[in-house]
Amino acid sequence: MNLNILKDTFVSFVRTHGMDRHFRRLAPDMFRSTPLTKEVPPSLAETLSTAASIDISELYQKLHSRADGLTEAEADEIRIKAGPNEVEHEKPISKWVHLWQCYKNPFNLLLTVLATVSFLTEDMKATIVIGSMVVLSTLMRFIQESRSNTAADKLKAMVSNTATVLRHDLAQDIAEEALRYFDVTLHPKGARRIELPIKKLVPGDIVQLSAGDMIPADLRLLTAKDLFISQAAMTGESLPVEKFVVHRGLDTSNPLELDNLCFMGTNVVSGSATAIVVTTGNRTYFGALAERVTASDRTPTAFQSGVNKVSWLLIRFMMVMTPVVFLLNGYTKGDWVEAFLFAMSIAVGLTPEMLPMIVTSTLAKGAVALSRKKVIVKRLDAIQNFGAMDVLCTDKTGTLTQDKIFLERHTDILGEQDDLVLEYAYLNSHYQTGLKNLLDVAVLEHAELQREMALASAYRKVDEIPFDFQRRRMSVVVSERDDHHELICKGAVEEIVSVCTHARHNGEVVPFTKELLQEIYETTSSLNAEGLRVVAVAAKDLPPTKEVYGVADESDLVLIGYIAFLDPPKESTKPALDALKEHGITVKILTGDNELVTAKICRQVGLQVDGMVLGNDVEKMSDAELSVAVDTTTVFAKLSPTHKERIVRVLHDKGHVVGFMGDGINDAPALRAADIGISVDTAVDIAKEAADIILLEKSLMVLEEGVLEGRKTFANMLKYIKMTASSNFGNVFSVLVASAFLPFLPMLPLHLLVQNLLYDISQITIPFDNVDKEFLEKPQRWNAGEIGRFMVFFGPISSIFDITTFALMWYIFGANTPEHQTLFQSGWFIEGLLSQTLIVHMIRTRKIPFFQSRASWALMSMTIIIMIIGILLPMSPLAHYFKLQALPLTYFPWLVLILMAYAVLTQAMKGWYARRFGWQ
Repeated sequence: MNLNILKDTFVSFVRTHGMDRHFRRLAPDMFRSTPLTKEVPPSLAETLSTAASIDISELYQKLHSRADGLTEAEADEIRIKAGPNEVEHEKPISKWVHLWQCYKNPFNLLLTVLATVSFLTEDMKATIVIGSMVVLSTLMRFIQESRSNTAADKLKAMVSNTATVLRHDLAQDIAEEALRYFDVTLHPKGARRIELPIKKLVPGDIVQLSAGDMIPADLRLLTAKDLFISQAAMTGESLPVEKFVVHRGLDTSNPLELDNLCFMGTNVVSGSATAIVVTTGNRTYFGALAERVTASDRTPTAFQSGVNKVSWLLIRFMMVMTPVVFLLNGYTKGDWVEAFLFAMSIAVGLTPEMLPMIVTSTLAKGAVALSRKKVIVKRLDAIQNFGAMDVLCTDKTGTLTQDKIFLERHTDILGEQDDLVLEYAYLNSHYQTGLKNLLDVAVLEHAELQREMALASAYRKVDEIPFDFQRRRMSVVVSERDDHHELICKGAVEEIVSVCTHARHNGEVVPFTKELLQEIYETTSSLNAEGLRVVAVAAKDLPPTKEVYGVADESDLVLIGYIAFLDPPKESTKPALDALKEHGITVKILTGDNELVTAKICRQVGLQVDGMVLGNDVEKMSDAELSVAVDTTTVFAKLSPTHKERIVRVLHDKGHVVGFMGDGINDAPALRAADIGISVDTAVDIAKEAADIILLEKSLMVLEEGVLEGRKTFANMLKYIKMTASSNFGNVFSVLVASAFLPFLPMLPLHLLVQNLLYDISQITIPFDNVDKEFLEKPQRWNAGEIGRFMVFFGPISSIFDITTFALMWYIFGANTPEHQTLFQSGWFIEGLLSQTLIVHMIRTRKIPFFQSRASWALMSMTIIIMIIGILLPMSPLAHYFKLQALPLTYFPWLVLILMAYAVLTQAMKGWYARRFGWQ
């Protein structure tokens, strides 16, 4: 059993706390001598080791229990002290804390300051408008994230596990005592068996285990019969471990080496047992490991870093331009108070206050869409990371393959098909009562074995020599006729050959020779090279002189042949890999399995293996060497949990957006390290806790759909930022020009605030907009520099037509004095709002809007409504309230010409810009 896997896992958690360099320098032997749980008070290792070594009666006394269990009252009393048997997950935050987190983004904080200033200056209209923006943004995000968190919680609640517990019957004790007074003996009925939710277990409870049960806590075995435990969720070790009532190994400080203990988070593969609960909840070995996972802080994801960079780019731009506008207007107009209010309005106009709401709405819409495709989103940010992901790291078993082993061949010792081998293998698997692993299931389910049922009925079982992982083989003894017994043994090739002296060759039994052994090893090696797992089958005849057999009887056997198994790929794997490749995603296999088997599967699914690195090689590499290897290697095999996490981190440090798909506790560190952690609903709890996305179906095809949804989400968020940044930049440029030449403000602070609010409302439906197919073809990620450049190129285009509108109002309509400033301001209010709304359709696509690429009906309808409101507002009874006035009808033909020219010039700029810089 590979005990270093769990230790490596702990090291990976320490790495997240900044101590990785220290651990990396430690030699493996030094690390193995370090107590795994020295930080747990009291020492968990000591507690479990003591429980494994003391006498059962002493353990009963220590835990205040008895052979037939606790009473209900005793269990309740212990539960009050010990707490529920639950591993502590990341604690959900309160609604008030969640609301605060939704509010405290840079834009909301800035708008709050501006609203406060407006309130102090008694500008209540501005205060109401700005306050409305903050409230809308915060509440929308709070509601959407709450819905998503509720969906994730419902998923966890779908799984309810119970344990079979023995309860001491107190009523029977009382009856016995009463009848004893009359010298009457009461026939004992034994303890009551009840099904109890796992979280209600307490130390001292007696539980019964059978095949398929989860181990509900850390247990000391009381009885065991052919008990095999899968510890893959704890150690990453794929093969089951046999457990015994008495520890059979050497003294050890590592509880995982104690074979009379079972650990929470593992499960029973075969056999049955009775055990006493030693530790529960966070005091279990599983809990100690889980505590370290949930305690580690996440580094910002690619999504969070991108949003932060874009946010601060826009904030810096606002902090530079707002003082310039204030000083220029104060100096030219002489009214510093009015100039200050106008500058504050410009600050609001430059603030994309709806960004958090647009982002959250878009992500929530994506979460709803993914939930229909059997994907539960735990963290909304993860949806965009789906779209940005350019490297997917995943295991082989159950992802590329069907997670079910099939018997592919049954051959003689030289690789030729032989039905006799199949018959012997069937008898062995059929009659064994110990560990029935996936290989035995594959033998029994093999289609050709239907006729073997009659064969089995012709035999009777005499005895069995159970499998263990020291011998790596198991035998059954059967009898067809009473004149002899047949011992049939199957197991690892090396182990079977070591107990054979002869082989069946061409229908004859021949002794082993060097030449024959060489041929045998060449045959098995060639089968291994094809990615097949090879099991050897041997047998011998025995006289019917005894009914009990042991390991000593496994000698002088005759090698019959081999059965070879394959975990076949899913039919959906190849098209899914092709789709991921088409969308610019590189798939890398990170597995603990054999490299030959992995290479075979990769070939079958069409995944080109450009390089293969084994765990031992990773161990020897420096970070610089591994950084080179990760780009040129497709398959990493025989990995430990630390290797997986290290590879993910190196890929992330190289600038990749990395996804990792895993389902065991040994995958938790890598799930944490990835930009997007992906798990499945059948995973262990701690893997689901560490993941951002939970799949209800373990399929790469589902991931491909998630990638597309993530890219749609990102595209719509990017639209808003581009529209807002370029439009706001153009407005400020226009204001600077107007402020330098006009004897009055080009627009009142109230006009700017109302225009900005209407413009933002027009974009609320952007999350539901259509996305061009071309945008989905490659990974997308935030690029603050690209957005800044886009703003500089497209912003001044709107200023050209703003200045044209200034000239129109000044020269054509005579709005060139302070007495006529309302007419001027009304003309620019309409043109500014309509051009800003038009830019929504111009920038949402690289193509020609309305013809080659149409917006969704929701976005189209909303922009039309806002444009109508903008045109009618100066003509409505509310015009006086907003200090606007109706415009002459001759203004509108000019408006149409200006907007058409604006659209044509913007489209031309899009073509030039895309050819020069590309179109993200």
